[in-house]
Amino acid sequence: MNQDWENRVAAVWAAFEDHPEDGAAELRAAIDALVAELPGDSPRGPFERACAFDSTGHSDKAVPLYREALARGLDGYLGRRAKIQLSSSLRNLGQPEEGVKLLTPELDAPSDELDDAVRATLALCLSSLGRDREGLSLVLGALAPHLPRYQRSMANYARALVESGD
Repeated sequence: MNQDWENRVAAVWAAFEDHPEDGAAELRAAIDALVAELPGDSPRGPFERACAFDSTGHSDKAVPLYREALARGLDGYLGRRAKIQLSSSLRNLGQPEEGVKLLTPELDAPSDELDDAVRATLALCLSSLGRDREGLSLVLGALAPHLPRYQRSMANYARALVESGD
């Protein structure tokens, strides 16, 4: 991979995001062509293919590809994205408990711009398991720092949802 390859991947995604109705098959074909340029054992290949399937409504085909990417060593920012997206796909397929197991450790991972996405996706998985209070607590906790006022109150309410059970 080099910057040219990264730019071409970004361009494919940008074109799809601008006109998603224009072709799921075209997106997947463009991603497949770019993945073909990678070494056969690259974790980036299955990750990009998983994203393409996921973005075109095929969570069932995305899940094994996300797992493959992670098993091949996808880590860092892209690894975290893969865990978020895999958890969401698992939830969509009726397996939210696996999503909870995958994302819970991410709450203690080094902070980055994906923190709120981790919490939002984990909250959805928890809600699918009937654990709405825990999910709401995560969402309020993620939202609190972005509020112009009431940050402390909302953070306290978020904690109270899971501490007191009230």
